[in-house]
Amino acid sequence: MELVKRDEMTNPQAASSSVEISTIHKVRTRILPYIFLLYIVAVLDRVNIGFAALTMNKELAITAQQFGLLAGIFFIGYFLFEIPSNLMMHKVGARIWIARILISWGIISFLTALSHSAMHLYIVRFLLGLAEAGFFPGMILYLTYWFRQREQAQAVAFFMTAQPIASIVGAPISGWILDHVHWMGISSWRWLLALEALPAVILGVLTFFILPNKPEDSTFLDAEEKAWLAGELEREERRKLNAQQQPIGAGRALMNGRVWYLAAVYFTIIVGLYSLNFWLPQVVKGLSKVLSNTQVGFLVMVPHLVGLAAMILISLHSDRTQERRFHAAIPAFIGGVALLVVGRVHSPALSIALLALMALGIDSFFGPFWSLPNRFLAGIGAASGIALINSVGNLGGFVGPYVIGAIKDRTGSVYWGLAFVGISMIISAILVMAMRLGKPQQTTSQ
Repeated sequence: MELVKRDEMTNPQAASSSVEISTIHKVRTRILPYIFLLYIVAVLDRVNIGFAALTMNKELAITAQQFGLLAGIFFIGYFLFEIPSNLMMHKVGARIWIARILISWGIISFLTALSHSAMHLYIVRFLLGLAEAGFFPGMILYLTYWFRQREQAQAVAFFMTAQPIASIVGAPISGWILDHVHWMGISSWRWLLALEALPAVILGVLTFFILPNKPEDSTFLDAEEKAWLAGELEREERRKLNAQQQPIGAGRALMNGRVWYLAAVYFTIIVGLYSLNFWLPQVVKGLSKVLSNTQVGFLVMVPHLVGLAAMILISLHSDRTQERRFHAAIPAFIGGVALLVVGRVHSPALSIALLALMALGIDSFFGPFWSLPNRFLAGIGAASGIALINSVGNLGGFVGPYVIGAIKDRTGSVYWGLAFVGISMIISAILVMAMRLGKPQQTTSQ
């Protein structure tokens, strides 16, 4: 140990490398696991309505089209409050604002369990979208406070592994609750929504006390590590600002053509993401008449396990090569083609395999994609630009589930709706490949 210290004293490059390694390690182990846990809870609370539908739809006489609407209306509320919420977080800090988001969405998610009609569900799901607005883009913005461009795809991908993991963990639990929890004569789908709402409130209170706003507020970094990280991030900000003829502020970010292009790309992939999350339990249930809700839960895990593995491997390779377009576009294309084929097969095992390719295409898209806005956005421009991309893109979460429900009511089959989703994912791949990107900014230790 003393030899290392002497080497650092005589060799500034060794000292800088040592600080870099220790700082990145601390940030990865202290920040990422906690916000990862928060996102698991967020995903669970917004998509568990898909499992509740296995018994809720019959009890409340909800049609496929009505279910598609109540699943997707969440994103209308989300869209309306997304940008103001992200700008508020940039102003008041992540600790206070993320805590507020968690507590409010936990309370409203609990109230969903009290619904007695499709209209009640429309109202509560819309309010849930308002309450949760700003969480995801706030977390993407938050990661830019802690990670350089070169590490962002991997950091975002780790954070977004919460998407498949929430389903991997939540699917069997949700299926088991539906089959076994009928306490006090209350329907199991109500218990499902109520029980899974509680972690958001608990974590919201914890977040207020333990989440640092920025590196300078942290207690786990020492003074040297804080100075190194601040210097690295400041150099990246200057490079982005110097590359712009005029700084991109909040207003200009909202009018920026590249921001809107990325929003369009994100819309097409989100059509796939939330079609998968909301409709997969019902699609799997339809593969066999003998499946229990618990068995459906375990089968739903399979596509998400494949998506999780692909997300990790592809994001790691994207960061290593600093290539983004092919890493996002190729999986999206494969997933889209799989959905075009799934309606033509009659084997449950093959259907699950094709749905796994869909999950692969969706989940592995996000790490490379979310490294793109930070090539040209900084500061308040990043806060508003990321929020715009996410809010406009998430309208795909309304379109996909609703179109599947409408098509199912008219045709009696969910598979033409899945074909629509497959076409959307292929369009996403084409849009990504049509993008013109400059060379990624290089960050070197000084």
